Amino acid sequence: MKTKIVVTGSTGFVGRALAECLISHSEYELLLPVRKNVSFFSDNIQVLLPDQNMYARPIPLANVQTVVHLAGRAHILADHAQDPLDEFRKINVKATVDLARQSILAGVKRFIFVSSIGVNGTQTIDGAFNESSIPNPLADYAISKLEAEKALWELVKGSSMELVVIRPPLVYAGHAPGNFNRLLKLVSLGLPLPFASLKNSRSMIALENLVSFICLCIKHPFAANQLFLIADAYPVSTAEIVTFLAEGMGRKSRLFPLADPLFRFGAIMLRKMAVYHQLCGSLIVDDRKARDLLGWVPPLEITDALRLAGRNYTENKG
Repeated sequence: MKTKIVVTGSTGFVGRALAECLISHSEYELLLPVRKNVSFFSDNIQVLLPDQNMYARPIPLANVQTVVHLAGRAHILADHAQDPLDEFRKINVKATVDLARQSILAGVKRFIFVSSIGVNGTQTIDGAFNESSIPNPLADYAISKLEAEKALWELVKGSSMELVVIRPPLVYAGHAPGNFNRLLKLVSLGLPLPFASLKNSRSMIALENLVSFICLCIKHPFAANQLFLIADAYPVSTAEIVTFLAEGMGRKSRLFPLADPLFRFGAIMLRKMAVYHQLCGSLIVDDRKARDLLGWVPPLEITDALRLAGRNYTENKG
């Protein structure tokens, strides 16, 4: 008998990759709630078209073993909402808890919630973030993710449904959205970039590696009721990221040094401190728990994954 899985957010960056991976495994039957009709999935899955608000009516969860919840309100670079935090809470907290409550009532065995490393903070000063680190969310998005985590842990108390919470760092690929897409564009233009002197360390995770970990959490018994921080095998500097992306694009990186105080001054003047922390700061994730408890090994090595991202970006752009 096939294992029935619901994946929310299946038209998004991570959700689509996960759905395509699960489709390739014959032991799974997929149920994908989406807001609009899609044509890029195969015919052997069930696609639901709920109301425009996908949580306005219950998702049919009968005989579903696992729910992977990826849908949510993501980072918005220019958020014009009157109360952005309230908007994040409506989708990332309330709708998540509503879905989890439906899942408990339907007898779902496991609920996998993909959160964010932003729950821990935007940078590491002493040591790396791990599962025992005290949360310190700064952005509204991260605050809503932590609130959702807390609500889920409280909700599953006394129920038979297992909860798995995953906090990935920045997820990258050749078609990644947001700031990583902007970096890909800058590198592809061949412009000189002032990152040569940066000695920071940033943990990231390739899309393929995140998908592999979620798939492992679907079936591994030891994943039940656990929090996991995950990342690629080791962190890299911003200069290394640019270098490997450029190699994948078939070009040389054009890096020159710029002193950190000048970076900081420019970020303050432009009110772009979040971008400054992403480019110049360090964010290191200790994912030994995922490796030791579940035996997880990322299928892609980070240098290969970055080169692949650069190559795919160039091919898709052309």
